[in-house]
Amino acid sequence: MNIADKIDHTMLKAEASEDTIRRYCREAVSCGFASVCVNSSYVPLVSRLLAGTGVKTCCVAGFPLGAMSTAAKAFESRRAVEDGADEVDMVLHIGALKDKKDDYVWEDIRQVVQAVKGANPSALVKVILETCLLTEEEICRGCRLAEEAGADYVKTSTGFSTGGAAAKDVALMKKTVGSRMKVKASGGIRTPEQARAMLAAGADRIGAGNGVILLDNAGDV
Repeated sequence: MNIADKIDHTMLKAEASEDTIRRYCREAVSCGFASVCVNSSYVPLVSRLLAGTGVKTCCVAGFPLGAMSTAAKAFESRRAVEDGADEVDMVLHIGALKDKKDDYVWEDIRQVVQAVKGANPSALVKVILETCLLTEEEICRGCRLAEEAGADYVKTSTGFSTGGAAAKDVALMKKTVGSRMKVKASGGIRTPEQARAMLAAGADRIGAGNGVILLDNAGDV
């Protein structure tokens, strides 16, 4: 199975240098990954390096905690798209979801969606749930709120919390959103077998910082 075009080649570490980001872009183009996912300050560089290659520029917003103000998330997201981002992975307000403040969570996502689509109607919004911190009921509710707010994807994890993607959570998310949204699995996916398990469970994208290793081990490059 060639999974390259389903991988978001991801580098979000605080210590990531410009040389590292440039290397990720070269690897993504060479391997045919779906996107390179970075922090928003690197979007102008990444979008320039990837121009004309078919590899998308992806960034995160409200990362990694999701607890900043809605206005801050929306501003960061819009600016990223104006700088060249094709996709924005935002973290929802996890505490608000757990407190059952569904109106707040919906509005938080909706304003980011409006900011992104206002800057580029074809840009995608992925909503990170941080499933390791949620119950099954909260995962389902988060998915429904993301769908109602107009997002394109729901995503399992930041990779910076207490756990990452689990196939059972991906399957639950896919069951909840059906064909109406797509699902991204991310966090702790380090082997081809794990990646294939996520795809089998219903994931449409894989977020991984080790995409090249996944492909090497799978015999795809």
